[in-house]
Amino acid sequence: FEACRSGLRFLGLVASIDPDRDGVPESVELARGAGIRVVMITGDYLKTAVAIARNVRILQAGDDEATAAVDCSQLRPGESYLPPNEMDALTASVRVFARARPEDKLEIVRSLQRQGAVTAMTGDGVNDAPALNQADIGVAMGIQGTEVAKGASDMILTDDNFCSIVSAVEKGRGIYAGIQKFVAFIMSVHIAEVMQIFVCIITGMPVMRTPLQILFLILVTDLPPSIALGMEPGEATVLQERPRPKEEPVVLNWMWFSMVLNGAVLSVVIILVYIFALLYYCGEILQTEINNVPNFESKLMDARTVAFISLVWAENVRSYCSRSFDKPFYVDLLGNKHMQHAIIMAQICLYVAVLLPFFSDKILQLRGIAIGIEGWLLALIGPIGCLVLCELCKLITGRQMQQYQSQLAMRHLAMDKARQEKADRMGFSKAAPEPQKIGKTTEAGASRF
Repeated sequence: FEACRSGLRFLGLVASIDPDRDGVPESVELARGAGIRVVMITGDYLKTAVAIARNVRILQAGDDEATAAVDCSQLRPGESYLPPNEMDALTASVRVFARARPEDKLEIVRSLQRQGAVTAMTGDGVNDAPALNQADIGVAMGIQGTEVAKGASDMILTDDNFCSIVSAVEKGRGIYAGIQKFVAFIMSVHIAEVMQIFVCIITGMPVMRTPLQILFLILVTDLPPSIALGMEPGEATVLQERPRPKEEPVVLNWMWFSMVLNGAVLSVVIILVYIFALLYYCGEILQTEINNVPNFESKLMDARTVAFISLVWAENVRSYCSRSFDKPFYVDLLGNKHMQHAIIMAQICLYVAVLLPFFSDKILQLRGIAIGIEGWLLALIGPIGCLVLCELCKLITGRQMQQYQSQLAMRHLAMDKARQEKADRMGFSKAAPEPQKIGKTTEAGASRF
């Protein structure tokens, strides 16, 4: 060595760094706000791992590096892994695992799953395959990832960017919320239609619409807006919500209440419109008395036409109200282009149904021209009343949503407390708290529910 360095002159040092990608620190913060716990598992030395974790905000200002970041040798003292209860207490609080072996990643994922966490794992190498396969969601790198890693994964990240994972979570939550809105809307309008027919039967009024009219409503005027709701863009606050429990049904109890409440509102409004129309055209509201009215078939058809038009308008208004369970209908009113297309389609079908000769009066038994301007104005009561009352119902629904989110937060805090107590008993200290948060990871991702 002495001979090799003789005659040399020191000029300086060259250092290199693999910087974190643009947007990753912000995405980690978004993930934390979404209730996702981000954990880093790396083969780097501990100090290097801590520095990287601080840069991308996996470790926060209040974290104690001595407990929030560990060398994976602590998982296997004496080359044997800790017992499951001790392993779980350690992984419950640590956010950075350094000098990790392939088998360490697998054990960490298993530990997180034992704690009830839905775990995502990202990786690119052959040695990541076991952990990718074990995780609930294995995410392989599409650019640098090996074919083995891709084959063991459930999802391939085409740009190898952590930011895309957070974006995918946001998109997935938006899709799930869209499904809920679709179900809530279609069920509420169907509940309303059943209520309307039921009330007509038990009160002795003429049945509000014929079977063919009901079929037309379901297939032509109800279905397009409901499909558009399923394609609703996610709300801006979707990443601020708590992750839902795995066992939770798609339709929650407060959603059932909302569906019945809004269905009842729609029914009351349309029944009132129908009663006014019967009184205007027939002079009576009961079937037995209407049968004695001269030319009662045509007059009854006029009253049904007014109720039909009013219902279609009210359901179209209701579809805009259904875009959010708690926000006013005018918030981002035109944000869903599919909804505009669906409403235009429904309106075109409505006017064809009530105005097209032969098809309207002979097939559907509707007379849009015969009802006159008075009938069309009377039909306006439906959408106006539905809009006002359904928006008022959101005051109740919004309160129920807040209570539901509070219950989830309390549940998360209770689990955090239980894990903290367990860690204390095992001799581990918890890192700085992430209030009401849950987890996913960069190398291993965990979501509590």
